[in-house]
Amino acid sequence: MTNPRRWLARQGIAALSLLAAAAPLSAQQSFDARVDSIATAVLRQTGVPSASVAVVRDGRLVYAHAYGEASLDPATPATATMRYSVGSISKQFAASCILLLQQQGKLSLDDRVSRWFPDLTRANEVTVRELLSHTSGYQDYWPQDYVPPFMLQPTTAQRIMDRWAKKPLDFDPGTRWQYSNTNYVIAGAIVEKASGMPFWEFLTTRILKPLDLASAADIDVSQVTVPEATGYMRFALGPLHRAPKEARGWLFAAGELAMTPSDLAKWDVAMMDQRLLSPASYHAQQTDVLLKNGVASGYGLGVFVSMFAGHRLIEHDGEVSGFTAENMVFPDDRAAVVVLTNQDAAPAAGAIGRAVGQLLFAHEDAETAARTAQAREIFVGLQQGTLDRSLFTADANAYFTDAAIHDFASSLAPLGPPREFRQVSQGLRGGMLRRIFVAVFPGTTLRVWTFQTADGKLEQYQVAPIGN
Repeated sequence: MTNPRRWLARQGIAALSLLAAAAPLSAQQSFDARVDSIATAVLRQTGVPSASVAVVRDGRLVYAHAYGEASLDPATPATATMRYSVGSISKQFAASCILLLQQQGKLSLDDRVSRWFPDLTRANEVTVRELLSHTSGYQDYWPQDYVPPFMLQPTTAQRIMDRWAKKPLDFDPGTRWQYSNTNYVIAGAIVEKASGMPFWEFLTTRILKPLDLASAADIDVSQVTVPEATGYMRFALGPLHRAPKEARGWLFAAGELAMTPSDLAKWDVAMMDQRLLSPASYHAQQTDVLLKNGVASGYGLGVFVSMFAGHRLIEHDGEVSGFTAENMVFPDDRAAVVVLTNQDAAPAAGAIGRAVGQLLFAHEDAETAARTAQAREIFVGLQQGTLDRSLFTADANAYFTDAAIHDFASSLAPLGPPREFRQVSQGLRGGMLRRIFVAVFPGTTLRVWTFQTADGKLEQYQVAPIGN
């Protein structure tokens, strides 16, 4: 299983460009057609065999569709009812098992690992919370984006702990954040000790069945096979090959689940409705864990915690051999995006997810259309070294000195007219409305952002490469 944050850092840029560069989308096109355009474009650009997408709006499933080939030989079109492996998205299920046990009084997030496994490295210092937040220091047993030879042989949670959790810690507990699948093997083993039942049995009886996640399967026991999606891999830009299957025992509580996107969306809705856990447990799971020096880790308990287009985002991606997945939940907006794909080490799931996420919060009213046209007109004017100063506040006019306008013109004019110019998000900042646009040119995409005052004037107009 890959470190999801590595993919997010790259995919955030790709998704922004893809939303802008996808087939032109008029205001009359339906939301479904826009998602279709995004998914089709990403699959075409990345070469990933298939993607299955589910979208939640207003707390209900409003979209479920699959694209491409679930299997290449024999050729089998993907359908929305097929299961895909979800990889490390499984971790939020394992964290929820721990939280359920805490609610039952059988353990505490502040318990030391030594309560169950005293022979692990510094087990009398590492807490359960540090396991679930990847701040324990235990070394990751699977950082590779492929299946090493030793993972083709069966193993057990105890063997993984013996080999990786008895090494010296990579850092002192609570002082750094580092993604480690080993943390969740230990967490799964604690679930078994505290509950007195096998991990999968506890997960099934306390989570999967109560939420009616009927498609959920344990791929740590056996491979998800046809008529379900087949996992693929490729070497560099070469052809697709069937991906090898990890041997039994390697996924355990760290990445064992496969399901349909609709069932994963059902899990997301249960999170929004707080159906499974207590409000206090959901708060603990979705709260950014701080390091001992006070720095935010960006991670809760089995989920990344961040902001996206001005909206609170609870997110995780996942990868196991042959599959990559993305799950984005906006609890405050009662919205979610699920994307499951059948190629590992590939950016398609994240790119589709983030582009559809932007689409969820795109504003296509008349005011937005007018402001987008105005922002584009200003951009083209700056390329020519001109500026309509009546549109700007005194502060902004002071910013646009002759030297500034010269730099805008000399750096932007060589790009020529933008192929696409559209708003991707908006929010409040300093009592003003902030709008973010993308301007797409051959070979590059720029970010343009403005601050609009209450009287409609522009306090700021800035341009920078995507990623700045």
